[in-house]
Amino acid sequence: MMSRVAVVTGGNKGIGFAIVKGLCEQFDGIVYLTARNEAKGQAAVEELKKLGLQPRFHQLDVTDDSSVDTFKQYISDIHGGLDVLVNNAAIAFKHNSLDPFSYQASETIKVNYFGLVRVCKALFPLLRDHARVVNLSSSAGHLSRIQGDELKARLASLTLTEDDLSQIMRDLINAAQTNTHRELGWANNVYSASKVAVSALTRIQQRAFDEDARKDIAVNSVHPGLVETDMTSHRAHLTPERGARAPLYLAFLTKNTNIKGKYVWHNNIIVDWINDPLPGPY
Repeated sequence: MMSRVAVVTGGNKGIGFAIVKGLCEQFDGIVYLTARNEAKGQAAVEELKKLGLQPRFHQLDVTDDSSVDTFKQYISDIHGGLDVLVNNAAIAFKHNSLDPFSYQASETIKVNYFGLVRVCKALFPLLRDHARVVNLSSSAGHLSRIQGDELKARLASLTLTEDDLSQIMRDLINAAQTNTHRELGWANNVYSASKVAVSALTRIQQRAFDEDARKDIAVNSVHPGLVETDMTSHRAHLTPERGARAPLYLAFLTKNTNIKGKYVWHNNIIVDWINDPLPGPY
């Protein structure tokens, strides 16, 4: 039988590293830790091997077509398919960043949204029956973070397509160049915008999987909690291991689960992305 395969993007530190660790401990197959920086990725793998775990490393830059295509070909040639994909790779500018808002918008959305889209387009054809996809969102990725009613309605629409969503994100990038993004209904927070897009994309992806010939593929978005990582400048109350709990729960959903296309809180509770208020604590 072919080995089962799990992949985590951005796995060399923080929540991604903790997810790789958890998969290595529980997954009945091969686990790939991927990272943009090869040296950092290899170092992370060696750290886990010291714990008796056996992850494998492959370079993967979610913003680079060549890197993503190379990884896709590798997984296809070596394993013939994929069973778990955790889209964790993301960036966030610090609150005191001196970079122009326009630059923060283009870079954040390039990585957090379009990078995730690029990986999904490459790897989704390799997903096997009963595959599980976990998209790392955020408490900032709930629809209630959107200020404009018209934009909110567009993002919540059951007829929204991936092409529509990608155009909305390109429009945001363009509007940020002229500081007119608020007129489109966005708040002054591009990280939140990127994670709202990830949550919306998850719903679109699940609708496509529901019509797919393959059986029981589930994709969900998840808020891992406010976790002590570089991204939060280590000013948070949850450990990376605790932050990995809900993503791992979704990676191990049982066959024929009804948890599909959902927005899941860090305590594994399903939150209605459109109608529920944000639960606490974060």
